[in-house]
Amino acid sequence: MVSRAYTVTFDGIDACPIEVECAVTPGLPSFSIVGLPDKAVSEARERIRASFAALSLAMPAKRITVNLIPADRPKIGAHYDLPIALAILAEMQVCPKEAIEEAVALGELSLDGRLNSVNGALPAAIYALEQNKTLLCP
Repeated sequence: MVSRAYTVTFDGIDACPIEVECAVTPGLPSFSIVGLPDKAVSEARERIRASFAALSLAMPAKRITVNLIPADRPKIGAHYDLPIALAILAEMQVCPKEAIEEAVALGELSLDGRLNSVNGALPAAIYALEQNKTLLCP
C-alpha cells in the first residue's frame, strides 16, 4: 500500500504542488528518498529517524521508499521533513491516511521531535486555501 502527503515547492513566490508518496515493503531495512532531492531533503532521513526515536516511535524494520512527485522538479530545503514524516506515519497506521491527504504540510524536524519554522508559509497557505486543504506548519 502507498500513503500520500502533500507539500509545496517554490518558484519565486509561487507555491507549486508536490506529492509525497511512501511505501513500506518487505526487504532489508532501508530508507530512500527519490524524486530529485537536494542534500537537505536527503538528510531528512536522519532527522526523521531521530525525531521518531525521541517520540518513542520505532521505524519499521522494512524497506521505506519515499517518492517526491513530480520527479523532474528539484526539491530544495528542509521543509520536506514534515510531509515525509506524515506519509511514513500514515503508512505505519499511526495517523489516519485521509487526514494526511487533506493537508498541505511543511516544516523542519528537530532531532528531539520539535518542529522548526521554515520560509514559505504564506505562499503555502495561499495554495492550501485554493485547494481547500488544511495547512500544517510550525
